[in-house]
Amino acid sequence: MTLYLRILGYLGPHAGTLSVSAAATLVFAALDAFSLVLIIPFLQVLFGVPGPAVSEGGGDGRLGAVLDATVGHWVNLRGDPLVAVQGIILFILSVFIIKNLVDFFRSYLVARVEQGVTRDLRREAYDHLLELDLGFFGRTRMGQIVSRVINDVEQIRTLVTRELSRVMSSLFEFIAAVVFMVAISWKLTLAAFLVIPLTMGIWGPLVGKLRRGDRSVLDLAGEFNSHIQETLSGIRLVKVSGAERHERGRFRKLTEDYFRTFVRTERLRAMAAPLTEMMAAVGTVILLWYGARLVLVGGELTGEAFIGFVVLSTKLYAPVKYFSKLPANIQPGLMGAERVFEFLDAPIEIHDRPGARPFQGLRHELRFEGVSFEYRPGQSVLADVDLMVPRGSVVALVGPSGSGKSTLVDLLGRFYEPSAGRITADGVELSEFSITTLRASLGVVSQETVLFHDTVRANVAYGMPNASDSDIERAARAAYAHDFVSALPNGYDTVVGERGAQLSGGQRQRLAIARAILRDPPILVFDEATSALDNESERMVQAAIERLLEGRTVFVIAHRLSTVQRADQIVVLDRGRVVENGDHATLLAQGGLYRRLHDLQFADSPPAAEVLEVGGGD
Repeated sequence: MTLYLRILGYLGPHAGTLSVSAAATLVFAALDAFSLVLIIPFLQVLFGVPGPAVSEGGGDGRLGAVLDATVGHWVNLRGDPLVAVQGIILFILSVFIIKNLVDFFRSYLVARVEQGVTRDLRREAYDHLLELDLGFFGRTRMGQIVSRVINDVEQIRTLVTRELSRVMSSLFEFIAAVVFMVAISWKLTLAAFLVIPLTMGIWGPLVGKLRRGDRSVLDLAGEFNSHIQETLSGIRLVKVSGAERHERGRFRKLTEDYFRTFVRTERLRAMAAPLTEMMAAVGTVILLWYGARLVLVGGELTGEAFIGFVVLSTKLYAPVKYFSKLPANIQPGLMGAERVFEFLDAPIEIHDRPGARPFQGLRHELRFEGVSFEYRPGQSVLADVDLMVPRGSVVALVGPSGSGKSTLVDLLGRFYEPSAGRITADGVELSEFSITTLRASLGVVSQETVLFHDTVRANVAYGMPNASDSDIERAARAAYAHDFVSALPNGYDTVVGERGAQLSGGQRQRLAIARAILRDPPILVFDEATSALDNESERMVQAAIERLLEGRTVFVIAHRLSTVQRADQIVVLDRGRVVENGDHATLLAQGGLYRRLHDLQFADSPPAAEVLEVGGGD
């Protein structure tokens, strides 16, 4: 019940539109049933049957009074039969026109509610997504996230709006049909209801199986979305490795699993449709047999009234069939809702403390005091790290792959919180500062350049909407990017393509550096920022970086030791611990891990068995 109420809660902002839609649906249902009842006076006039629409025992003349007050008001039913028939036909046509105008208005309102709910859900999901911590994205496959924001929200839209609209429509059609049927004959109405409990009960045993099946279908959809995203993002590796056949096999297995699960679930869903149809057929047989007795034996019902009742009964069984299948039809939406709410309920683990102060820059030093970190319990990434970084100094972080270099600088921006220990700026723990101002003071140029499908101007000024054109150009010049940008077809207004696909690796890296220069942050993190540049570009960018470093506190994650030899201090990490700390000359003289890594990189022919990775994947 809690799940249902939470889903219906999204209709709250659209209650006004939904109420008008419900009123329109009620009018539509009444006109729809009434248009079928009009067959009774038509048949009376056509066959020259005098008297009221129903006998005295078939509804106390109430239906006859309604017909006299409506069609009888506009058409002389006891006059010329041909004129009366034409009048009734025109009246029926008028009712159909009004009914369909109401239906159009109702459908339009439902579409507004549908898209309003979809918009609200996607906004809420996306907003929450942006607030979640990096740990969530490390645990969750990106394809699953995309599937929940797009596919599962679509399932909720269908459940909340389209199915709700059909519930209202079917309910009102059912009520309208019953009202007119009782007005014709309450006895025949009871007979028509004999098979309804059986029809409604057909789906009961199948609902649990359908629930599990629909959940599996949605999970598998997320899995092959993830696979497509993974494969396309790594398509160069796939082709270089000649792994097309391997990936094709993996994808075919995923789609085959999805196919089998989907078909198995739909087989269960389809099973009750013919059973429901058979129940409706049994009900119709009972109706025809009993109705014929009321007309021919008891004389309690006229023939034309009986025909009108049978036509109306078709409107009765359609809603019953829909409601009998409703528990199964809403299962995909319910499962989609569960998956989306799991996503929305994922806790935001890193947030501002009450009374958090703004970070106004570093005056003296940063300190890591006994800092430890675990992505998962029992899997230590950093252990008891102690480090003092004076303001304005350049600190290089080196060590084998997986030693914790990237994790250490991630803690600076509070993308993660230490599992133990603390990090302070001028003696104040970082958790005391607001996250927004802390991250605004941190500039990151990573090894993997991030550019969006937007213009060069928008990518350089990302996160700084008020940056002027002159500021953007000045930053690009400082990063030695202005010349190649000016040569692009539309200059700074050139769209760089998805992930900067229209640019070379070196050009993308220089735009990322221009972005950092424009932000002018007091703390900089370089994750081998020049790794994608050729020698000439690297020299230009290194010169720009030298100017950028002045007066700032800088962390350099070193993949190539040649880039860190002039650092104020070099911190050597191994298995999450600081094993050495000093300048280049001191560390070489110590003959420890740094010396070994240095010798391996600069030796002419290092033994293959001794080669260690010095970067990436931390």
